[in-house]
Amino acid sequence: MKQVNYTPEATIAILAAYAANPTVETVEKLAAEYDKPKKSIIGKLSREGVYQKTAYITKTGDKPVTKVELVAQISDQLGIDEGLEGLEKAPKSILQKLLQNV
Repeated sequence: MKQVNYTPEATIAILAAYAANPTVETVEKLAAEYDKPKKSIIGKLSREGVYQKTAYITKTGDKPVTKVELVAQISDQLGIDEGLEGLEKAPKSILQKLLQNV
């Protein structure tokens, strides 16, 4: 017989609590309440299809942009389809300055 980690009632309560406030703090609260590791709660929410992974943001609070994306934006601004190969190897700060000035 398979051991059940979460009763149906606990599953419903966990899903309801997370749906009301889908944050890391809620996951931590649920982990403490059910005496389970945080990863166990996240796993349960993932299996139920409701877990929302937190989006990565930079130190400045912006969504990260890759060098390839910066080069593509620069080529769009300049109206050049090709010929900028290798530019993505430049430092990111230089690419950002270049984009701002085109």
